[in-house]
Amino acid sequence: MVDDFRFHIIEKLIDEVGSDDIDDSVLEVPPDPALGDYAFPCFILSKKLKKSPQAIAEWLAGKWKPDAVIVDVKNVGPYLNFFLDKSKLSGQVLTKIINERADYGKGSDSRKMMLEFPGPNTNKPLHLGHVRNMLIGVAVGNLLRFQGNQVINTNINNDRGIHICKSMLAYKLFGDGQEPDMKPDHFVGKWYVRFAEEAKKNPDLEVQAQELLRKWEAGDKETIDLWKKMNAWAFKGFQQTYSRFGVRFDKEYFESQHYKKGKKYILEGLKAGVFQKDDDGNIVADLEPFGLGKKVVLRADGTSVYMTQDISLVHEKFNDFPDLDLSINVVATEQNLHFQQLFKILELLRYPFAKKNYHLRYGMVNLPEGKMKSREGTVVDADDLVQEMVDLAHAAVELRHKDLSDEESLARAEVIGMAALRFFILKTDPLRDMTYDPKASISFEGETGPYVQYVHARICGIKEKSGRPIRTDIDFSLLKTPEELALVKLLASWPSVVADAAHKYKPSTVAHYLIDLCQNFNEFYHRRRVVDEERPALTDARLLLCECVRQVVEIGLGVLGIDAPEEM
Repeated sequence: MVDDFRFHIIEKLIDEVGSDDIDDSVLEVPPDPALGDYAFPCFILSKKLKKSPQAIAEWLAGKWKPDAVIVDVKNVGPYLNFFLDKSKLSGQVLTKIINERADYGKGSDSRKMMLEFPGPNTNKPLHLGHVRNMLIGVAVGNLLRFQGNQVINTNINNDRGIHICKSMLAYKLFGDGQEPDMKPDHFVGKWYVRFAEEAKKNPDLEVQAQELLRKWEAGDKETIDLWKKMNAWAFKGFQQTYSRFGVRFDKEYFESQHYKKGKKYILEGLKAGVFQKDDDGNIVADLEPFGLGKKVVLRADGTSVYMTQDISLVHEKFNDFPDLDLSINVVATEQNLHFQQLFKILELLRYPFAKKNYHLRYGMVNLPEGKMKSREGTVVDADDLVQEMVDLAHAAVELRHKDLSDEESLARAEVIGMAALRFFILKTDPLRDMTYDPKASISFEGETGPYVQYVHARICGIKEKSGRPIRTDIDFSLLKTPEELALVKLLASWPSVVADAAHKYKPSTVAHYLIDLCQNFNEFYHRRRVVDEERPALTDARLLLCECVRQVVEIGLGVLGIDAPEEM
């Protein structure tokens, strides 16, 4: 086991200090290889042992005896530094990767988890914000599955409300019964923009939209028929976009089907004293003792609010999947307070699933030109953004490979363009706001998806050009240069890196690991000759190292939802 080295260190530490409250997660990798392979910070033992970290490090270094795994131990200030048998480390790591292949680094979790994303409105096409939502949702799902969990993808479609009626009214007044002459969700979105334009000239349209909403809620046939038609157009367009992004759902929910169902839960809470009525007759949850203010959960006229619907939706999820361990909502940070209030209300209502919900937050995403405004038609549609990326990639591919057929050139452009988009967005910590720069993301140099893909393709080329099979019966002691050992340590860390990324729901951890791995590989490639006809044993050892890097790059890209091409 690759982690045997780490566990070996921790087990011996536990034996020495008589404490079992430390684990291998506390081990650090020194920035300078001369300081060792792993370092243990003795700060964490100061309170227990009532000694300074430096004194603890000196004491432990004096007691530690070298063995078959750890060849030396030194104290450097408050750290205890460990020097491993490099040949054994390389042999264990590389052999494990080659044997396990695509399973290298997989975890053994067994939870049943639900991911809800991207939650679109059916009055407009998916936009750049939805792109970040979908990419995070797909990558986090892949991470959780890679750790051994069962993951259920769900989507809540916000298919009713005043925003939907605005698109419907504009189409009804100005559409003349037209059928879509473009991607159908874009056609629906055109009428939402048209409504905003016309309402500036005629404010009475806002009143008419409210009246249309009342007709919808009353079940007016003509209104319902129009609503079904336009929603069908939106869903058809969404599905085309989902397919291009590799998004699939195991279950879809619709606001129109559950928005009234939450009323009974609110009335039960009112009867139980969890909710109260305010002076206007609204039913409210007093969350001020928890620093969350007061929240209306049902209007005085009996109509629902978002909170009513979300309480109902949580019930539906856990009724449909009663053995769920966790339900994760992938929603922008703008809704932080809403989810804090929702989860506290579920807790106050003493629902058994109250503690099984999590808000996976992500920051806003803008373009260099600034923020997007859907009403003004300045939103960057997901489809347009993808096409721009593919077009940029196509230009780069044609420049590099003038002999490719149009079909092959376009196929490569799709793979590279989508990688550029996914990687650029996913390398940013989900909690941070970000600016997406299409031209910067497509570069074959720097911290980009195409750069990582190019390293993978380069290794495929090295292997093919060598004409030699990958062998595992090599002399691992030949891998001793700083560049080779740096790669081995990075490869050894993949299982813990991917586990940490899954635990924290941070695909960005994987993206930055891949950048680090690829940069270290390029450093090795530029300093050391891989294929040396005069030294076949060294060639075999380095080819094995290259193949292991390639496999881990492919696994990491796959977790992020990115293809690993053999040619660029």
